[in-house]
Amino acid sequence: MISKIVEKLKEVEEKHSIEILLAVESGSRAWGFASPDSDYDIRFIYRHEKDWYLSPWDKDETIEFMTEDDLDGSGWDLRKTFHLLLKSNAALLSWFYSPIVYVKNERFYELFKPLADKCFSPIAVSYHYLSMSKKYLEACRNDEVKLKSYFYCLRTTLTGKWILEKGTVPPVLFSELLVLVNDVMRNKIENLITLKATKGESYDHPNDWELFGFLEKTILDNEERAKNLKGGNSDKIEMERVFRAIANG
Repeated sequence: MISKIVEKLKEVEEKHSIEILLAVESGSRAWGFASPDSDYDIRFIYRHEKDWYLSPWDKDETIEFMTEDDLDGSGWDLRKTFHLLLKSNAALLSWFYSPIVYVKNERFYELFKPLADKCFSPIAVSYHYLSMSKKYLEACRNDEVKLKSYFYCLRTTLTGKWILEKGTVPPVLFSELLVLVNDVMRNKIENLITLKATKGESYDHPNDWELFGFLEKTILDNEERAKNLKGGNSDKIEMERVFRAIANG
């Protein structure tokens, strides 16, 4: 499948006259709790030729594709990427730190990584995950729940907890977040990971109300503590310098 993905990305480059600077896996496969029928969520950052950026007109800054063999692709142009980085966009940061990488321009990575670290805003990213975790918690407030929804709630809740306790960009790999929970909860979650690897995306599972209570309490705690978080340290002048260096190839 990796060779198929790389071939598809080359096809996208040729079709749109772009260069892909970074392409990664997002979603459950990158998080480490995929189901047998999970899609491949391919996310990428790309650049055009320099003259493309000299136009006075607004242009489409997103490329998307979907193939018959479950390759779901979505990419952002370099300029859009910088606009989102300035806002400490949580999705962008998760792409950049994905453990599964399909394409990587080393020079781009070396230039961009210090900016990603510096622009990381604990308060902005924390509130992003807080909003998501509250939504997923409601989807889990039933006697039977989609296991997929349970994991989405677990991931977003523990990611928010990571930001509060560690103050750093949260890891993408879900297993790395489990240092934040006690042995009883970790055992429950690891058992669910093993189960999810054998079940389809639509599988419903009996609710574990003890685990649900842990999620509910953690989300409330995250919400209260997030009020005291700080913003990022973005430097627009430095960002512009790096943008030009990348755009110039």
